[in-house]
Amino acid sequence: MRIFRRRSRTADRGDPARLRAETRESSGVAPVGPVNGYAVLETVAALPISTWRYLWEPEGVRHLGPMAQDWHAAFGFNQDDTTIPVVDGLGVALVCIQALHRRVEELTAEMDRLRQAASVNTSGAA
Repeated sequence: MRIFRRRSRTADRGDPARLRAETRESSGVAPVGPVNGYAVLETVAALPISTWRYLWEPEGVRHLGPMAQDWHAAFGFNQDDTTIPVVDGLGVALVCIQALHRRVEELTAEMDRLRQAASVNTSGAA
């Protein structure tokens, strides 16, 4: 199985913007739509996570993650409920990171507003 495509050295010498555009156009990917990161985060939070091993592996081997059947029931990205495609796992992880970042930013802003209000109330009472 090959994970990375080999690029020729001559391709590296071209205009980087043109190369990125060509890569996107020739990659065979069609954007479908935006994702609600908070909804994905809620789905991941409810996803059962356990340790497991493949039947052919020695007894002491352990992996950590959801069962493919649970993943498929939660997301339904592909027809196969026996595997979790790496690209889907990475995409879900990145969307969750973005949602958590937005939530931290929101809570930080709220905390700053509350501190500001508390300092105004404290200084006004003195």
